[in-house]
Parts: sequence; C-alpha cells; structure tokens
Amino acid sequence: MEKKCVNLIVVGGGAAGLFAAIHAKGPVVLLEKSQKLLSKVKISGGGRCNVTHNCFDPLELTRFYPRGSKELRGPFTRFGPANVIDWFASKGVKLKVEADNRIFPTTDSSDTIINALLESAKDVEIMRGAAVTDIARIGEGYRVELRSGEVLFANHVMLATGSAPAGHRLAKTLGHTIVPPVPSLFTFNIPNFALAHLSGISIPNATVSLPAFKAEAQGPLLITHFGLSGPAVLKLSAFCARDLNRVGYATECRIRWVENFSEITSYRDLDLPKNLTKGLCSLAGVDPGKNPLLLSKKEKNVLQETFLRTSFQTKGKTTHKQEFVTCGGVTLSEVNFKTMESRLSPGLFFGGEILDIDGVTGGFNFQAAWTTGYHVAQTINKVGVSDG
Repeated sequence: MEKKCVNLIVVGGGAAGLFAAIHAKGPVVLLEKSQKLLSKVKISGGGRCNVTHNCFDPLELTRFYPRGSKELRGPFTRFGPANVIDWFASKGVKLKVEADNRIFPTTDSSDTIINALLESAKDVEIMRGAAVTDIARIGEGYRVELRSGEVLFANHVMLATGSAPAGHRLAKTLGHTIVPPVPSLFTFNIPNFALAHLSGISIPNATVSLPAFKAEAQGPLLITHFGLSGPAVLKLSAFCARDLNRVGYATECRIRWVENFSEITSYRDLDLPKNLTKGLCSLAGVDPGKNPLLLSKKEKNVLQETFLRTSFQTKGKTTHKQEFVTCGGVTLSEVNFKTMESRLSPGLFFGGEILDIDGVTGGFNFQAAWTTGYHVAQTINKVGVSDG
C-alpha cells in the first residue's frame, strides 16, 4: 500500500524526533518501532526528567559536551535552555532549578514533560510499532519502507533513532559515515574495593583523575559497593569514553579527597565524613584514633599521599542508573549545523543522539535533542510545504 507524499517523516519517537515533529509544518508522520514514545524521557533523572541545565551562555554550555561542542555553539545561540524553558512554560509546565543547576518539572515527574509533548503533537500522525527497514532517495523526496510492507513517501526525512544500530544502518545506506559507538556516562568498577564498606558516603568536591589520559574532573563523588560514582566520575567517563573503551576500562584512577593536608591539626580540618576519614587512615595503615599532631614524619607522609592521591585500579564499568548514553554516530562534518541537514543527501535531517554528540550528566543530552529537533523543523518550514 502506498501513501500520499507527506512533508516530513520522522524516524524515532524520542525527545529530538517528537520535538521536531511538533514544530514542523505538516503533514508530518512520526514512526516509532516500539509501542512507547519518549522512553528515555520517562526514566531520566530517576523518573523526574532532567529537562535542561541552568546555563544560558552558549559558549559555556558547549563545554559540557565532550563531542559536538564546536558544532552546537551556533544552534544553542539560536535555541538554547531559555527557549526550552519558555516553550514548556507556554504549555503550562512549571520548571525549577535545583542546587546543582539541573532543571526539573516542579511536579518531580517525567509524566508532566511527556504529557506536554504528546498534547502538543496532536496534529502529528504517530505510528507505533512501525519499524523502518529501508529509506531511499526518489527524485527530490524519499521512499520509506516499513517492516510491515507498507511504503510511505515524504519530501523530507529526519533520522532521530538515538544510538540504535538500525538508525546507523539507515544513515549508512544514505551515504553517511558512522563513528563507532562506545558507552559514555558510566561509573567505575574497582575489584576488591577497599572502601566498599563505606558505600553511600558522598563528598561535595573531590578531584578524580586518570593519569594515563592526563585527564581530571572535579565535583561531587559517591562511594559505592562496587567502586566510584557521582558527577565527577561521570564527567570523566564521558570525556575519556574512547580512551577507556580502548583499554578495556582497566586503568589507574586517582582521588584527591582534599585540597590540602599538610597543615591539619585535627582530622576535622579535612571536612570529610568521619567514617571516610577513618577508612582512609586505615587504608594508609595509620591508626585513625591517633592525634594528627603526634604522627611520625613517615605516618604523616603516608597519610598525605593517601588523602591527596589515593590510587585505585579500575576494571570495568556500570551504567549510571537506568540512563544509557553513547558517544559515536553520524560523523559531524557530514551535517550542516545551521540547518541540521545532511551535506550528502538533500532533504535528510538528523537530530539527537544519532549524531556523534553527547553531553555529561545534567540535562545536556536533552538540551541537544530539543535544540537539534527544533532546528530541523525550522529549516523544513522555511522550505515550505509541498502538496506532494
């Protein structure tokens, strides 16, 4: 069965795809291979949906993206976090800024975001369970074939399939190069972790480094039963995603728990949780009950080394909560970031994580999705709607 040519077919029902479909002039058809849309929105932020980040300077915002920072600066200038906040406000969604500058709905429920998006997509023809098997350029438009055998035609096609291999395959059939995907945003596993008994303890500011890659990150750190987590670790995992993948996630990881140790007269001067201080003293082989003023020079040196440069050997990783982010995807040089259109196949667009773009944790990946999706729609709208 063949359908009349529509203006836009969006492949993928995530944040980028649906946002583009909402803003594009119709007729628009959105194809989602599963029965559910916005699955990542649903689980993001522990089910609260970290919509975006409280950062309104485009240049500053790009620094949170290990890949795609240069390319996103222009798009963020035209449609950034402030625009996202305004758009959701226009839909009756109130957002709040938390202490770490993450932005969530005041309801603390991702359903609030999902409902606003779906309500805004009433003019979009949404086809669930519609897996795409082939896309071909026909004349000045596209032919899209579904697993069911149904065939659709469109003036424009947007691929917004996230990190799914099927989306990468479709992009390759249309001439694009795929940077091999590897995991990003993960926690560090440490075999026989000496601090496992302190699982659950967090500190607001530590420095985590990976000496082999000359990389470090500062921020909150969380001790878990299997190793290390928290924003500092997640940020480092993102920026070193390819290096860590190359070495099989096995490398030295150093923790600087405090900025200075040499001048302490009491362990309270370190401003660390009491049990963590005891644990680090024990790790150094020093009696945690001994007055720091009575430490021998050797003991003080060992303690200083421990508090400033505790060394662990990582082996493996763990996905951060239920959130799974990859780096890799469509090569950025093959996409025009003023329009989000393919440089190789006119009328083909990309948005979201199918591109070789990823951000650290904190709402940055969703911001990239909203921004790229919006720009796809704006470009198509400027072209005009064909009657097909």
